[in-house]
Amino acid sequence: MRTLLIAALAVPSIAVAAPSTPGAVARAVADPSRPAEDVARDANRRPAETLAFMGARPGMKVADYIANSGYFTRLLSDVAGPRGHVYAVELNEIVKFANVAKGYAGLKDWAAGRANVTVSTVPVCDSLGFPEKLDLFWIAQNYHDLHDKFLGPTDVGQFNRRVFEALKPGGLYVVLDHSALADAPDDVTETLHRIRRDRVVKEVEAAGFELVGSSDLLANPDDPRTKEVFDDTIRGRTDQFLLKFRKPRR
Repeated sequence: MRTLLIAALAVPSIAVAAPSTPGAVARAVADPSRPAEDVARDANRRPAETLAFMGARPGMKVADYIANSGYFTRLLSDVAGPRGHVYAVELNEIVKFANVAKGYAGLKDWAAGRANVTVSTVPVCDSLGFPEKLDLFWIAQNYHDLHDKFLGPTDVGQFNRRVFEALKPGGLYVVLDHSALADAPDDVTETLHRIRRDRVVKEVEAAGFELVGSSDLLANPDDPRTKEVFDDTIRGRTDQFLLKFRKPRR
């Protein structure tokens, strides 16, 4: 409880929206069935605080977009519980990479025993069709990829509008990504796999969303933000930002 309280105080928020359920979050993080490799990443990913920031709670309908090995899919499934559902989306363009394929195969095997998880592998152009309206759309460390050549690049404006349509009124769109320097060129998404925070805000707000929260929970002031995120000297410890947007209720 003390950890969660400290986390709540440490996460600045522009407005309060969809508070999480601390007990459900704590149980999800402590789930003994979580893979050892996921637990080993907790120190850098701070899952309890991240889930609290995004407003994860029981009964939620959630998209985990570009889920990869399912680190957050597993956590969100536990939090959402039997009344909720998690749609784990992977892209054909990404799953072909060897560093993704193995983890994704493990996610599919795990999800086969989970009634509240649906895993799909689709091309990026067909990746935003869901059978029900969502409470939360989550994308971790991959928003920047939408701008890159191997994904088209995607029409990011259209993508964000489709996320808007996929959410219920009041639904949340939460983005976690690797931070670029404030004066970085647009192609930093391709060269360093980073993106400027202000660029994400501008693009998402253009689709009709309101920025309701931001956090430096995963910030690292020791990251020079001039190296590719896969560089061994910074991998797993990049400076990252969290942004929470809301679809207006009106």
